[in-house]
Amino acid sequence: MKTQAAVAYTGQPGFKYETVEIEAPRADEILVRVLGVGLCHTDLVFSSGAAPYPFPAVLGHEGSGVVEAVGADVKKVKPGDSVLITFRSCGACDRCAAGDAAYCRTMPMLNYMGRRTDGTSALSNDAGPVSSNFFGQSSFAGHAITYERNVVKVDAGLPVEIMGPLGCGIQTGAGAVMRSLAAKKGSSLLVTGGGSVGLSAVMGGKIQGCATIILVEPMESRRALAMELGATHCIDPTAVEDVAAAVRAIAPMGIDNALDTTGIPAVQSSALATLGSKGTLGLVGVSAPGTPMPGDVNTVMTFGQSVKGIIEGDSNPDEFIPELIEHYKAGRLPFDRLVKTYRLSEINEAIAAQHHGDCVKAVLIP
Repeated sequence: MKTQAAVAYTGQPGFKYETVEIEAPRADEILVRVLGVGLCHTDLVFSSGAAPYPFPAVLGHEGSGVVEAVGADVKKVKPGDSVLITFRSCGACDRCAAGDAAYCRTMPMLNYMGRRTDGTSALSNDAGPVSSNFFGQSSFAGHAITYERNVVKVDAGLPVEIMGPLGCGIQTGAGAVMRSLAAKKGSSLLVTGGGSVGLSAVMGGKIQGCATIILVEPMESRRALAMELGATHCIDPTAVEDVAAAVRAIAPMGIDNALDTTGIPAVQSSALATLGSKGTLGLVGVSAPGTPMPGDVNTVMTFGQSVKGIIEGDSNPDEFIPELIEHYKAGRLPFDRLVKTYRLSEINEAIAAQHHGDCVKAVLIP
């Protein structure tokens, strides 16, 4: 069948909105009619060529929608079910068996190769194959092929079209604080970067009962929103000479947990410098290949500090995403306040708006 998609091409900025052909689902696959898809920085990393991916390609990995068809082996969902789509994992390796789906042994093959495991693509155009299977979905399109391991049912009555970011950006930020760092009640939390991941971390800190939640973010509008979402302090890094010193003025004994969402080495080093004894720095921001680890080994050793890499908030989606949905329903995770919707055909305008701070999380509606 034919569907509309935003297609990325080698060496070309932005996306082209055009018609592609999508195959019917195979025995283990699910066809979802996409109602909304979040725009994530990771999509732009891959579309720019900064991370290897075969072009032309349909990206998008924060999709949500309605199941239209399922393969013969699919039992988890049925046509008509509302779902959000997250990252794909195998369900068979030791990491998946331990509940660490985000660290699945086959994570790269299942999410970043642009093909099914047999080398085929679910998408094509008149010129030939179009890479699909990005995060097991490629949801910058009117329809997406996905799998049982990376769909989560959405309750009736919820705005399914904006639920997709729970599958990546929201669970990454909130999960980093709630699961990876497991911030304790009364502890201190520093978040660098006030995008959707950073603001989700702020909300996660509030859920965990952190006594001090500090956001470092240059955009005034995002600092103001952070204060409404649970931050106790905000710092404009352009207005202070030494960010670490400004943080230490708020938390003289040092920070218990810091989370960098920027991927900028200088910011990471500054965040590490704020840690107190036994403090932990979590890294979720994508850095350039070859970026060295931040900080001084002797300092980290002397104070028993840790630097921790985090993928998808250490989420086991079938458990953690329903938990996040319950927090959303109870008003504790109002991630919808980050969202602004655009048509999928307006994807390039949405990218510009997100870059300039006109919105925090763009959600594209096919």
